[in-house]
Amino acid sequence: MSEKDTKEISVEEKLKALFDLQLVNSEIDKIKTLRGELPLEVQDLEDEITGLTTRVSNLNDEVRQIDSEITGRKADIENARGLISKYQEQQDNVKNNREYENLSKEIEFQQLDIELHEKKIREAKKLSEIKKEELQKTQDLIADRQEALVQKKAELDEIVSETKQEEDKLRDKAKEIEAKIEDRLLNAFKRIRKNARNGLAVVPVERDACGGCFNKIPPQRQLDIRLRKKVIVCEYCGRILIDQEMASEEEHNA
Repeated sequence: MSEKDTKEISVEEKLKALFDLQLVNSEIDKIKTLRGELPLEVQDLEDEITGLTTRVSNLNDEVRQIDSEITGRKADIENARGLISKYQEQQDNVKNNREYENLSKEIEFQQLDIELHEKKIREAKKLSEIKKEELQKTQDLIADRQEALVQKKAELDEIVSETKQEEDKLRDKAKEIEAKIEDRLLNAFKRIRKNARNGLAVVPVERDACGGCFNKIPPQRQLDIRLRKKVIVCEYCGRILIDQEMASEEEHNA
């Protein structure tokens, strides 16, 4: 036990403190339930918008690369046309058929090169249009998600605002109770609570069964629980068990 709690308390008092802590945490859980899936929905929207924004950036880069390719190919076409004009002028001054044929081949090569560039430009323009359409759709989707995010945040902020004061009081109360519980028990409580689907770490015996998993508790074990001489856990679910009378008393005093 920590320095703040040097005074030894009975097992009964420990059980009461644990159940009181459970009651407070259950109230905090109710507040979280009131918020529902909103915090997760807000987080999901923020993550989606981040992903979509990255996608927009990538699409813009791709469009710029395509435009740059088109510009480069247009420059290559102009260069090829210049060479064609040059070779055609040279054909007028050739001295033999061999030079003429060589120049004709160069002209043909440049014309084929122009055709290839023009084909690649057409393909690039089509691809650019597709990317720009995808970019617009993505930007529209971002606008839609941002609008939804603003709405979800407003709903969440309203609920948080309404419940914050109550939650703060409950958390302060939980800290006060935790200060009375030895570290070993408190850590066990938190571990059980974390693993329990409904967040219940301490439950009463109800109708001869565990109030958490509803498995039957043997009569002798129930007697031990009612004696409050030691901390007893359910052999099926691991929850800490208390008797119904203690539970009713603590619920009434809460």
